Amino acid sequence: MAFVRQTIEINGCKLSLARGGQGAPLIYLHGTDGLGEWPAILDQLAEGFDVIVPDHPGFGASEAPAWIDDVSDLAYCYLDALEALGLASVHIVGHSLGGWIALEMAVRSTDRLRSLTLISAAGIHVKGVPKTDIFIIDPEELARLAYADPKIAEAAASRASTDKYQDLAILNRIASARFGWQPRFFNPRLERWLHRVKIPTNIIWGDGDRIIPPAYAEAFHRLIPGSTLTMIPNAGHLPHVERAGAVAQAIDKFLRN
Repeated sequence: MAFVRQTIEINGCKLSLARGGQGAPLIYLHGTDGLGEWPAILDQLAEGFDVIVPDHPGFGASEAPAWIDDVSDLAYCYLDALEALGLASVHIVGHSLGGWIALEMAVRSTDRLRSLTLISAAGIHVKGVPKTDIFIIDPEELARLAYADPKIAEAAASRASTDKYQDLAILNRIASARFGWQPRFFNPRLERWLHRVKIPTNIIWGDGDRIIPPAYAEAFHRLIPGSTLTMIPNAGHLPHVERAGAVAQAIDKFLRN
């Protein structure tokens, strides 16, 4: 599927995005690893949806203006982007940091949103269940932790050892630190507002996630009214990469109900 790049400006923020496919609009919000490795699942989704994939401000080709300080600013930026693009009834699919952004959008306004799909989402803290601190671990070890399958994990670690990957990892960590440094990848106030997420929400998680453990999936399921929980067996923090077929099927089934 061919994706076309374009840039839009939101309150002085130049936001780069790729767009491809036809159908109902679907925005994919990436995680802390950015879009250096394009998830093949996006090509699958573009077979039935108008898929829009932005680089978050500070990642990839998007600029990060001074006024963007935290994830709440990102949420408002993307809500404005939906308006600027003339989009309504939008499906949001967010992974990790992207899932957190999606939630911050939804607790503010669901006027232009149709559904949320949260894949291994950040944003809250479960007492007694620590997350992996991505800022104190080297890229190779982080790559190993991201997958449940040891063979896939070792292949990812091998890629992570290359200079090109390590340079990109540094840039992504700098951008991620802007939004998730303190407290580490959660908003202490978000949990109290998750009852405002009153659109269909599917929580997708790898049952072997060692970055954000499955207890977080269960917590989101309890906190978001009417949400559904889809656990992907034999998958880690990147189930949409490691088990792309199963996740694509789960997303398609959820969105077409």
